[in-house]
This record gives sequence, C-alpha cells and structure tokens, in this order.
Amino acid sequence: QVQLVESGGGLVQAGGSLRLSCAASGRTFSNYAMGWFRQAPGKEREFAAGISRSGNTYYADSVKGRFTISRDNAKNTMYLQMNSLKPEDTAVYYCAADRGVVPTTSVSRYAYWGQGTQVTVSS
Repeated sequence: QVQLVESGGGLVQAGGSLRLSCAASGRTFSNYAMGWFRQAPGKEREFAAGISRSGNTYYADSVKGRFTISRDNAKNTMYLQMNSLKPEDTAVYYCAADRGVVPTTSVSRYAYWGQGTQVTVSS
C-alpha cells in the first residue's frame, strides 16, 4: 500500500507559476513509476506528466515546455513545477503511483492515488 498526499495548489494569475508536491509513504517509493493527472470540471481525468523509476520524464503535449516533473527518492517526494500557467490549466491535480517501470497515460493502470489539490489560474 502507498499513501500519496499532494500539496502546493492555489490561485495564480495567468503567466504565473506553482510547484506541486506529492509526498509518498508506505511501500518503497523508488519502486513505482509516478504520474501527475488533472481533472477539470465536467471533463475526464487526463495525463499531464509522468516519471519513470529511473527518472525519465514524459509530458502531455498541452504542458510540454511549461511543466517539469521530478522526483527525489531520498525524500519519497515527486514534484511538478508549472510555469507560464494558462486558464485552461485550471483543474484538480492528482498524483498517482504505477507498479510498472515507466508511467503510462492510462488512468486505470495506476494503483494508488492522492486526494488531489486544486489549481486555479485566473485570466
């Protein structure tokens, strides 16, 4: 069992930045590929970024070049640095753990989820 807790969400103006954190506890964090997903009101939950066990990173086209995912296995923590935020980035952001080696874009592949943190970008 892995417990995940997100933090760092908030309200920011367009063009601003936020840094999300995902703290993990329970099983060995480094044994999991990790992902950030987001869900806007009335929309499906979608993949935003992922990081493999070894640190390789993957991004959705909508966030590529603006978001940076990273992990610190010594601190059992994953991060999402979000720059040049746009109103369409407004969503609840979730971190998730996948037992595989590399992250996937499929929600159903992830075994563990955090409770989410709200990110609101005003225009």
